[in-house]
Amino acid sequence: MGEESSKPASAPTGAVFLSYASQDSEAAKHICDALRAAGIEVWLDQSELRGGDAWDRQIRERIHDCRLFIALISAHTEARDEGYFRREWKLAVDRTHDMLEKKAFLLPVAIDATAERGAAVPEKFHEVQWTRLPGGEAPPEFVARIKRLLTPEPPTTAPLPAEATAGSSSTSRMMGRHSPLKRALPVAVAVLVLGAVAYLLINKPWASKPAPPHATTNATAAPGASPTTSSFNPPPRSVAVLPFVNLWR
Repeated sequence: MGEESSKPASAPTGAVFLSYASQDSEAAKHICDALRAAGIEVWLDQSELRGGDAWDRQIRERIHDCRLFIALISAHTEARDEGYFRREWKLAVDRTHDMLEKKAFLLPVAIDATAERGAAVPEKFHEVQWTRLPGGEAPPEFVARIKRLLTPEPPTTAPLPAEATAGSSSTSRMMGRHSPLKRALPVAVAVLVLGAVAYLLINKPWASKPAPPHATTNATAAPGASPTTSSFNPPPRSVAVLPFVNLWR
């Protein structure tokens, strides 16, 4: 409750606020000493003064600025219907309304056999994991856990969903398939090939043969020979070249 440290109320954040009933001051001192020995700043008030606007304002500021709020729960807190520690609990719970749900802030600690089920604590205390430290004895595992909770997590960059990656790859393939350059290239190749085939079929360079030296025309044919007439005699198989339709449009 409050603090024992000489640091001002404007001390930097990162400290632990220890809230307890006055009857549990000894257990609170054990926990405070264990944390401070590990270099953790703890705000602890062992004063019996319970009045004054300045004192109340200081408590509110330190609950607002602390990094972790530890609430000691015991048979003493269960037996008391009223107590300033209940105001501290309420202030801490109110602060969680402005936090991310996954942010670690409330840490209920039972220092005796008080059962979690049905305990007279704020509902928010039932939503987080409790820790049991009989008599306030804090083992090294507990201190290490507090250190981890006080260490800010490094920001992480979320990977792109698989659907987005697949969609991007598919879009790239579609754009490549329908790009103007890739559409025009097959058309140009097809036109060149068809033009070459048509030229070969029409001119038939392999079929042309020079006339033999002894060949004669009808005008110089030997006397008595029957005249011959020239006629169009196409090959049995012909190829017609027709205009093509651009199927890549």
